[in-house]
Amino acid sequence: MNDINPLLMQHEPRDYAAVRPEHVTPALDRLLADADAALERAVGPDVPADYDAISAVLDVAVERLFVAWGTVNHLQAVADTPTLRAAHAENQPRVIAFSTRLASDPRLYAKYKAVAAAGADLPPARRKALADALRDFVLGGAELQGAERERYAAIQERSGALSQQFGDQLLDATDAFTLTVPEEQLAGVPEDVRQAARDAAAAAGEAGCRLTLKAPCYFPVMQYARHRPLREALYRAYVTRASEFGPPEHDNAAVMRELVELRQEEAALLGHTSFAQLALVPKMARSPEEVLSFVHDLARRARPFAERELAELKDFAARELGLPDLHAWDRAYAAEQLMQSRYAFSSQEVRQYFTAPRVLAGLFKLIETLFGVSIQEAQAPVWHDSVRYFRVARGGADIASFYLDLPARSGKQSGAWMDDARSRWRRPEGSLQHPAAHLVCNFAPPVGGQPALLTHDDVITLFHEFGHGLHHMLTQVDELALAGISGVEADAVELPSQFMENFCWEWEVVQGLTAHVETGQPLPRALFDRMVAARHFHGGLQLLRQCEYSVFDMRLHAEQAAAARIQALAGEVSQALQPEPPPAFQRYPNSFSHLFDGGYAAGYYGYAWAEVLSADAYAAFEEAGVFDPATGQRFREQVLEVGGSRPALESFRAFRGRDPQLDALLRHRGLT
Repeated sequence: MNDINPLLMQHEPRDYAAVRPEHVTPALDRLLADADAALERAVGPDVPADYDAISAVLDVAVERLFVAWGTVNHLQAVADTPTLRAAHAENQPRVIAFSTRLASDPRLYAKYKAVAAAGADLPPARRKALADALRDFVLGGAELQGAERERYAAIQERSGALSQQFGDQLLDATDAFTLTVPEEQLAGVPEDVRQAARDAAAAAGEAGCRLTLKAPCYFPVMQYARHRPLREALYRAYVTRASEFGPPEHDNAAVMRELVELRQEEAALLGHTSFAQLALVPKMARSPEEVLSFVHDLARRARPFAERELAELKDFAARELGLPDLHAWDRAYAAEQLMQSRYAFSSQEVRQYFTAPRVLAGLFKLIETLFGVSIQEAQAPVWHDSVRYFRVARGGADIASFYLDLPARSGKQSGAWMDDARSRWRRPEGSLQHPAAHLVCNFAPPVGGQPALLTHDDVITLFHEFGHGLHHMLTQVDELALAGISGVEADAVELPSQFMENFCWEWEVVQGLTAHVETGQPLPRALFDRMVAARHFHGGLQLLRQCEYSVFDMRLHAEQAAAARIQALAGEVSQALQPEPPPAFQRYPNSFSHLFDGGYAAGYYGYAWAEVLSADAYAAFEEAGVFDPATGQRFREQVLEVGGSRPALESFRAFRGRDPQLDALLRHRGLT
């Protein structure tokens, strides 16, 4: 099988369609053996303490392993099956064991220290790569000895398994829920959502409409359904996913507790007082106290706006909707009704103009204009027939590629993300490897022969993920460890993604994103103006929720006893920050993938931290013009192209000519 195993093929684009669960273990057998052999050779006497010599032996084998394993991880996230999950679970401990061994090998650590000691004349990017590598050896346990070293390795293996278990149980809990109701209970819900629910019921051999907790179904029902008991039923199911209120095999409570305990133990082994302190070592923020001070300051600024917004919503619900006791499951519905009343603006009305083909065409044109590239669809084997493949070129030559997977479906994890299929690298053998990205969302699929319709929030999400993709794909850094998003401080990595969101509010851009699904006409200026007027609607409540999650995350990983009281801590933070806490039965930590299965542990604050940078960076386009190619070129060259080759603050200063200021964030949030 090895001769035809697609996970062992190195050509691009890779053959996703050919990968089967039975390929995983044989491929990992070979790739792990090759990587182990490469590590032993790299630390031996035949390989000198020279950056290129080590890379030629070790990096080639390790990169091949991690690209193949990344393919398996990706497929398990977007096309999960029981057999693929089993193959992933079988091999994950082996990959983690090798990764831990690689990151903590004292012989390799010593050889890298020798390279650094003799590397005064190395280029700046390579010096930073070496400095990052030495820091990561320490964080990876390279200075631990004996039993501590063994315990550290065991923690890594168990933590990886628990993170995977968290994601699997959340996906299973989400997929397991269905609710079939008579169509009259969907009064007020958009027709395409009702049609999809009718189709789902028919496919299951049922009468009526079948609802799920997938985003394209759940959120429109909560926003538009006039039937209050239905909203309550869906809300309860959604906010209690993977908790004690559902099947025991889906409950993430024990998984979360053990993960947090293991993280604190890991931090102690490495000489830190908490996992929060450990996690901040490679970030811009220097301490948990600095983070909490920053977030509490934002919350203080947002609180008066949030209190006023909630009071107005309650008053409107009582006067106009007959809801004197506004519950959590009423908020989205009441907010939509208030927004329509106040601004003559309906999210559903706007949605008719954002067809997926038109949005993509407008997005690509914007990217091409600002950053001097071209985007063309191409052919490649994909994991689902709704996935599309594109090539990115500059000056007629390909520089990158990406896969676009937009619709929600069973077996696909919720949310939206970008991850790297392959990174840019000037390989030791001399060839230049071009980056490739996965861009994944969970939007409503096409219904009734019409193109898929996106909400404006969907459009913002798409632009956000493309910001990450541009950071990954437009890099000009040749060092694998620093290309694209690699090597960028985790609390700055959201700069390009949040930066791109701002274009969704510009008339010059939106004209190119819209064409009515029936008439083909662009969004009318009057409707756009009403949409912009509503931009900051409930902006205080939204920022306060972000602050709540950030404080919960930081305290969870900074306080020694937090693992035993996760839900109580979540309740305390809500009580302290929110003008009105959520229902006692809410279990949002149990589905908080960012913290337990997404790499954002003690890092969720990074969204707000990076927004200071991104909002101020976008202000340069507000000053020069949103389509100004000179400003776009400067952003590309000083932020996107340099990747992690220098500190993010230096890249910001090179673009803006000064330090970042908070004013733009507050203005963009409507908090001025």
